[in-house]
Amino acid sequence: MDSVNVSLVTEFILVGLTDKPYLQIPLFFVFLAMYMVTALGNLSLIILTVLNSHLHTPMYFFLFNLSFVDLCYSSVFTPQMLMNFIRKNTTSYMECMAQLYFSCFFVISECYVLTSMAYDRYVAICKPLLYNLVMSSKLCLNLMLVSYFIAFSESVAHTACMLRLTFCDANTINYYFCDIPPLLQLSCTTTRVNEVVIFVVGSINIIIPTSTIFVSYGFILSSIFRISSSEGRSKAFSTCSSHIIAAFLFFGSGAIRYFKPSSAGSMDEGKISSVFYTNVIPMINPLLYSLRNKDIKVALRKTLRKRNF
Repeated sequence: MDSVNVSLVTEFILVGLTDKPYLQIPLFFVFLAMYMVTALGNLSLIILTVLNSHLHTPMYFFLFNLSFVDLCYSSVFTPQMLMNFIRKNTTSYMECMAQLYFSCFFVISECYVLTSMAYDRYVAICKPLLYNLVMSSKLCLNLMLVSYFIAFSESVAHTACMLRLTFCDANTINYYFCDIPPLLQLSCTTTRVNEVVIFVVGSINIIIPTSTIFVSYGFILSSIFRISSSEGRSKAFSTCSSHIIAAFLFFGSGAIRYFKPSSAGSMDEGKISSVFYTNVIPMINPLLYSLRNKDIKVALRKTLRKRNF
């Protein structure tokens, strides 16, 4: 008789970020404030990019996509995290799998959006005379379509591998959303295929983007050091600094999270590094790209003046 892999668990209980009662309410307000800043910052960049024609350039097209991804990614799990601070949080099996898929989709998308932004900066600084020709609307659109297609394919792979597992009795997830490592701990069947997929897909998403970013910035630094004026070098560095910081934080925290062993102790430690790429990075990205950006400040003033009239 053929055996069918059917999950015996119909719902999961999320432990959350902490199980200490005295921390629940303070953390609720901290993460609520962070989510409000994240939503406001990313929505503002999206609206400003759409409404202001002088921001209809490749650089801001990629920034628009980064803001969209960050907003969606933080919205996948933050509302559930906030609920977990004030009451016991349960999620159905299919809701958990859906959250797993979308969290994978948006985090992988961000890998390749950041990679595309590095290539854009490389062309802008190393080949300025060819910038408008090379970074055509068609190329920019294709880069984003490829990024989302890769994210879609790899998210399907992760989710399909998770759906093949059987969850028997244990249904308490020692985490604040449905992520791959804590779910693997609960499976009562072998997770070897999942671990291979995590390693292969994770390696691709770390090695290819980071290699592209490092090579791009190698050429960028070489070009910057050949600029004779200190003012020109400073301006070139300023256009890249925000992206360098964002990429370092994103790939660094992601590598720490997914390439550590999935033990119970490391799962608690992993929550700290996870907060960086699930909460902190989506919040600081719009700040990094706007506080020192004259184009964004001009666009904000124009938009506010139009609204006043």
